[in-house]
Amino acid sequence: MENETQNGSNSEPTKTDDILTDRRNSNCSSTFSSMRAQTLGHHLAHRILNAIAGAYSADLPVICIVGGPNSNDYDGEKILYHNINTGSPDFNQELACFRAVTCHQAVINNLGDAHHQIDTAIATCLRESKPVYISISCDAVAISRPTFIQEPVALSICPKTSNKMALEVAVEAAAELLNKAVKPVMVGGPKLRVSKAYKTFVELADSCGYAVAVMPSAKGLVPEHHPQFIGTYWGTIGTAFCAEIVETADASLFAGPVFDDISTLGFSLVFKKSKAIIVESERVLIPNMPVFGSILMKDFLKALSKRLKCNTTAYENYRRIYVPEAFPLPSDSKEALRVNVLFKHIQRMLSGDMSVVAEAGDSWFLCQKLRLPQGCGHENQLLYASIGWSVGATLGYAQAAPEKRVIACIGDGSFQMAAQEVSTMIRCGQRNVIIFLINNGGYTIEQEIHDGPYNVIKNWDYTALVDAIQNREGKCWTAKVRCEEELVAAIETVMENKNDCLCFIEAIVHSDDANKELLGLGCRLAAANGRPPKLL
Repeated sequence: MENETQNGSNSEPTKTDDILTDRRNSNCSSTFSSMRAQTLGHHLAHRILNAIAGAYSADLPVICIVGGPNSNDYDGEKILYHNINTGSPDFNQELACFRAVTCHQAVINNLGDAHHQIDTAIATCLRESKPVYISISCDAVAISRPTFIQEPVALSICPKTSNKMALEVAVEAAAELLNKAVKPVMVGGPKLRVSKAYKTFVELADSCGYAVAVMPSAKGLVPEHHPQFIGTYWGTIGTAFCAEIVETADASLFAGPVFDDISTLGFSLVFKKSKAIIVESERVLIPNMPVFGSILMKDFLKALSKRLKCNTTAYENYRRIYVPEAFPLPSDSKEALRVNVLFKHIQRMLSGDMSVVAEAGDSWFLCQKLRLPQGCGHENQLLYASIGWSVGATLGYAQAAPEKRVIACIGDGSFQMAAQEVSTMIRCGQRNVIIFLINNGGYTIEQEIHDGPYNVIKNWDYTALVDAIQNREGKCWTAKVRCEEELVAAIETVMENKNDCLCFIEAIVHSDDANKELLGLGCRLAAANGRPPKLL
């Protein structure tokens, strides 16, 4: 789950930017707080591995706590369940799996150094802004008043600072390049979040007057009501007229970008790399110059804002060529529901006290088109791109930020990966979630990349499934819609009368109802994946 963003706000990340934990215990208040047995720890440890990997890719500081074997078993020769049967006891298999997707690991099977190991893990998690793994023997938590060999020491983390000399030289070089440009632009990337620099990024935009865009994985990090905002830079499938401005700019500043194959449409972006300043979390790359290290993004952007001349040329060019996006064709009475009609009505639902969670696939592109009101958040997962991610993310987001009403847009194929999380939402009493299940009968994005019979899935009665999950015991309301008239009626019910329960709307759409952006990404990724082997 990604953190809360304050679209349209000049505040730094809220408390939900702190350590995020898996709240699946009986009262959803802490991570595996009871740890009653090894069974709970190992079962969930295997299930959570993919989620931790996704958090690692997004620089999220997550503490993953699992219950380990009984401390008496570490010195014996017992073979325990949840092992892969190598013929001898091996309790490091799970640890080895998590080592690749966490920045620190701790195995606690005695109290002698437990406090030191835990403090070190927490400090590393906060300092690196990456997940950490802590395994605690299942019998250790039963000790009501543990005694330590040494008293715990106060936890302290030294703040990171920029190298002043490198900062001064980098700012001077960047200012010289940008001030000589005729039509420079700014593009925000997802690393603005982990660097806690999106406020400074907006302040820089205010002072220099450049046209401002975001990469698709950074949607929601820059206020979309900003007067110089021109949309999402995603090549030919991004916001209309945005790519034209970014790719014709004679200088650009990318703050916190990640140039993966999805964000770059199979590495097909054509902005002028020889004129692009890349600002990473702790270093700056300027064309034809050595890399400037030990420079914090916030410090660089703040210092640069004092050195740039105001230049509104790129934004003025955007205003000259901009044509408002057309509305979808009106629906006939009882006409089958179209996806563009569905999102037209989702757009009308949005307000500043909401957040949108976009599942991998068609929802990526459809949610990118939503114009976020001031204060409305947005979460997606482009780099790790794990289908089914949004179901668990919705659960975590709603639990961590109860003041927000979460709108989750999820495809049917993705929902099948993690449908059981709806049960946890209901059990936790979450009443601030609206799930739009887009049922088109298959893995649409996979069909556009490489089609085959494996992309056809067994269709479920998703509404009946959620009804069965709630079992008349939770606050949950469901509806199945097949046309615009039914959709409008369902949304009116949700917005006017269902503020105290989880709402699930299954939207039935045609299997070939895919937006043009998905088709564009699909063909480019197919071309990138289909390149012949490189001869060595």
